[in-house]
Amino acid sequence: MEEHTLQLKELKKALMGGKASDIETAVNDCLGAGIDVRVIIKSIQKDMCDVGIQFEKGRIFLPQMLAMAAGIQSAMSILRPMLEKSESSEPKGQVVAIGTVQGDVHDIGKNICVMLFTVSGYEVHDLGRDVPMDDFVQQVEEGATYLGMSSLMTTTMMTLKDVIDELDSRKIRGSTVVMVGGAPVTQAFADKICADIYGETAFETITKMRYWGGGR
Repeated sequence: MEEHTLQLKELKKALMGGKASDIETAVNDCLGAGIDVRVIIKSIQKDMCDVGIQFEKGRIFLPQMLAMAAGIQSAMSILRPMLEKSESSEPKGQVVAIGTVQGDVHDIGKNICVMLFTVSGYEVHDLGRDVPMDDFVQQVEEGATYLGMSSLMTTTMMTLKDVIDELDSRKIRGSTVVMVGGAPVTQAFADKICADIYGETAFETITKMRYWGGGR
């Protein structure tokens, strides 16, 4: 157990460094020692919770968060194929489609959300930034459990409402859980446009998602 603890600590260090080669080595060391893939992923999840608390308290800063985001993407590229072979992988069958709305090219917060959703076991469709309305709608038509939209500018906030209105007009609004966030977005605004989840931070968003379980 002590040996495994040391290897998982080395993985955390590699994740914080964000260097793909170091992460690949650390992940393979864990697997080579016989650590179950689900144990490795749960360890990463715990690391992310710890990092999130420190980030929200102002004890670590955005560059470290972005380095860990890149690190987790690298780790999950190795671990996900193994996880998908497990019948107990969680949350099974749940798809998150997420992007920054059209006219907005900011994506740091969205990228941190993608990282958290991925390591939590969701199938994530990262639509990127400056995403047209029809791309969001298409994801819902194709069965996305959650639809996440980010707006970092006041000039693009109403696009969040436009997408929700379009889902209503196509009578598919009830088939997904709509999540919104971004610097100018507030809980009051989310309530006004009838979004299901508002997240001030990526960590708040993932916490609220867990209450929804399988969605609608």
